[in-house]
Amino acid sequence: MAVPEENMHFQNMTEGDIEDVLIVENLSHRNPWSEGIFKDCLRVGYYCPMFKNDDEIIAYGVMSSVANEAHVFNICVAINFRGQGWGMKMMQHLLDVAKEKEAKSAFLEVQPSNEVAIELYNKLGFLEVGIRKDYYPAKNGREDALIFARDIF
Repeated sequence: MAVPEENMHFQNMTEGDIEDVLIVENLSHRNPWSEGIFKDCLRVGYYCPMFKNDDEIIAYGVMSSVANEAHVFNICVAINFRGQGWGMKMMQHLLDVAKEKEAKSAFLEVQPSNEVAIELYNKLGFLEVGIRKDYYPAKNGREDALIFARDIF
């Protein structure tokens, strides 16, 4: 379902949003984050923006920015809004905020099986810089994490 940009609004995630965020998270990921992880991210001051259409979550992200480095920990687009550019908008927003916070580089990790995300990160200028072996739980054991990075200009 396409959302005209004028119907979209931006807000920072609060603890009151976590119940709705968990619905999107659980429908989107094989190994979703828990309520506790989201609460911890808010508690320690990670940047947690959301795009919403009225009260419906379109996309959210979680990022830290410390010591001139930004780390994108989570980005998610609700199933009904995929393929409409919301992932690109969220990632660009996170990179813009990282730049405002004077980050010089951005890092993230992704499962090799997440081809859609890898394509997005490549379009945004991220390059694969490493691998964390057996990082993610998977159906038949463990899956590696690809580490991506890019400079922020």
